[in-house]
Amino acid sequence: RVCVCEPSASPCQGAPAAAAASWAAGQAPASSAPRFWQFLGFPAVGPGVCSPHGKNAEILSSQYGINLFLAGLLLTFAWAVHAVGISKSHLLSYLITLMLIQLLWMLWYLCRSCTQRRLIRDKDTHAGARWLKCGITLFAVITLILDSFKIGYYIDFSNCLSPTEGIFPVTHAVHTILQVYFLWCHAKDVIQSFKTLERFGVIHSVFTNLLLWTNGVLTESKHQLNEHKERLITLGFGNITIVLDDHAPQCNCTTTTLCSIFSQGIYYLYPFNIEYHILASTMLYVLWKNIGRKVEHHQQNKTLFKFRGITVGMIFGLIVLISTIAIVVVYLIQIGGSKIKSELALTMFYLHAIFVLALMCTAGIIALLIYRLEDRSLDNSKNPARKLDAELLVGTAAGSWLLSWGSILAIICAQGHPKYTWYNLPYSVLVIIEKYIQNLFIIESIHREEEKANDDIKTLRIVTISRGTTLSLTPLYKEIYNGRAACDSGDVPCLFKGSIRGRENDGAGVAKEETSQDNTLVMHSASDFSFGSGNSVTNNKRRILKNIAAFLFLCNLSLWIPPAFGCRPEYDNGLEEIVFGFEPWIIVVNLAMPFSIFYRMHSAASLFEVNCKT
Repeated sequence: RVCVCEPSASPCQGAPAAAAASWAAGQAPASSAPRFWQFLGFPAVGPGVCSPHGKNAEILSSQYGINLFLAGLLLTFAWAVHAVGISKSHLLSYLITLMLIQLLWMLWYLCRSCTQRRLIRDKDTHAGARWLKCGITLFAVITLILDSFKIGYYIDFSNCLSPTEGIFPVTHAVHTILQVYFLWCHAKDVIQSFKTLERFGVIHSVFTNLLLWTNGVLTESKHQLNEHKERLITLGFGNITIVLDDHAPQCNCTTTTLCSIFSQGIYYLYPFNIEYHILASTMLYVLWKNIGRKVEHHQQNKTLFKFRGITVGMIFGLIVLISTIAIVVVYLIQIGGSKIKSELALTMFYLHAIFVLALMCTAGIIALLIYRLEDRSLDNSKNPARKLDAELLVGTAAGSWLLSWGSILAIICAQGHPKYTWYNLPYSVLVIIEKYIQNLFIIESIHREEEKANDDIKTLRIVTISRGTTLSLTPLYKEIYNGRAACDSGDVPCLFKGSIRGRENDGAGVAKEETSQDNTLVMHSASDFSFGSGNSVTNNKRRILKNIAAFLFLCNLSLWIPPAFGCRPEYDNGLEEIVFGFEPWIIVVNLAMPFSIFYRMHSAASLFEVNCKT
C-alpha cells in the first residue's frame, strides 16, 4: 500500500486553503472568511496555534438532526390523528425527500472513498461487527420483500391511491440496497477529512432511519390496535367505545386474492423492517461519533462464534424457542374466538412466560456470581460502540418497565379481578427483575478485558523414546511455564527432565533403574500440577458462561417473537384499560411497546457478542 502524507507546512490540517496560505506568508487573513469556517466547525488557523472546533460542528449537526426528526415526527402524528389538511402523501413526500438527500450523500462519500482507496484510513475495530452486518442484511432482504408487496398493493389500488404511495416503496428499496452496501464497506471508518460536511451527512442518515422506523412502528401499531378493538368485544368489555381507525383505500381492488395477500403479508413483514431501520440508525450513529476521533492502534483479537462447548445452552434455548413459537400460534388462533378461549390463551401465555423468565433470572444470577469470583479488571477505554450498547440496553428496558409497573398498579387498584389477570402480577414482577439482572450481566461482559496470552506459556510435546526411536506421541500438555530453557536453568521445577533426558547425577543405581524402565516412561497427568487444576477451573467457568450466554441469546429471540407478531397481552388483558382508561393506556402501550421489542433484539445481538468474546 502507498501511504500519501500531506505536507506539514500549513499550521493546521483541514483549515481553509486561503487562510493557511496567509499564515504561511506571515500575514493575517485579509477577510473574515476564517470566522465563517470556524462557525461551521473547521479548525481555527493561527501562527503555531491550532484550536479545533470539531465540538461546534458536532453540536450544529446534532441540532440539525433533531429538528429534522421533530418536523417529521409532528407530520407523522398529524397524519395519525387525521389532522385537517395533512394526508399520507405529505408524510411520504417528506420521507422520500430525506431518503433522496441521503442517497446523494452516500454516493458522494462512496465516490470520494473510491478515488482515495490507496490511502490508509483509521478504522474502529469495535464498530460494525461482521455478525451485525449479517443481521442487518437479513432484515434488509425481508424489507425488500415488504417493498415489493407495497408496490403490488399500489398497483392493485392505483385508481384511488396517491402516486407517492407507489414512489415511496421504489425509493425505499433503492435506499435500502445502497445503505446496506455503505454499512458493509464503511461502518468501521474513522473520518478525518471534510469532517463538518460528513457530520451533517451522517446525522441526516441517522434521523432519516429513525423517521422511517417511526413510520413503520405507527403503521404496524394502528393495524394491531384495530385487531385489538375487535377482540375486546369478545372478552366482554362492551363498555369501551370501539371506533376503528381505518386508512384503507376507498375503492375496489382489481384482483381480490392478490390484494388480500399483499395487505395481510405487509403487516407480518413490518417487524423486520422496524428492526432493520433501528439497527441502521445505531450503526450510523457510531460512525457519526467516530468522526475526528483519535484511534489507538492495537491489534484486535477476532471474535468468532463456535458451537463447541455450548451444547447444553443451545438445547435448552431451542426448547424455549420452539415452545414459544407454538404458544404464539395457539394464542393468535384462540384469542378473540370466544371469552373462554381468550382467557385460556392469556393464561397459557402468562404461565409459559413466567417459567421462561424465571429460568433467565436464574441463569443471569449464576453468571454474575461467577464474575464476582473472578478477579479481572474492566476495560474503561473510550469506545462509542460499547457505550451506545449499554445506553440502549438501559434506555429501551424502560419501555418494558413502564408497562410492567402499569400492570402491577392496575392489579392493585382494580375492583374486580378475573382469574387470568392474577398471572399478570408475577409475570410483570419477573419482567422487571429479569431485565435488571440481564443488563448487569451484558454490560459487565462487554466491559471485561479480554484474557491475554502469556508469552512464557509454551506447549510441550512429551515423546516416548525407546532405543532412539519415537514410538508414540502423548497428548499436548499446556501451561508449562518458561519451556525447556527454564528447566535447564533450574528456575522452575522440571517435571519431565529426568524422564526424558535421564538423571546423570543420580548415581549408578539410578542408571540401572532407568535402563530397566527404558521402554516404559511414566507420564504425569497435567491435572497433577497446581497450574493445570487452575486452568481447568477457568475453562469450566468459561464454559458455563458461554452456555448461559447462548441460552439467554435464544430466550431473547423467543421473547421478541410474541410482541413483534401480534401476541400482546398488554392489549388483550383488558384490566389496565378499565383502571387507566382505554385511550390513555393504549397511548402508553403504543409508546412503550416499540422499545420493548427493540430491547429483546438488541439484547440478543449483545449476548451473541458476549458468547463470541467469552
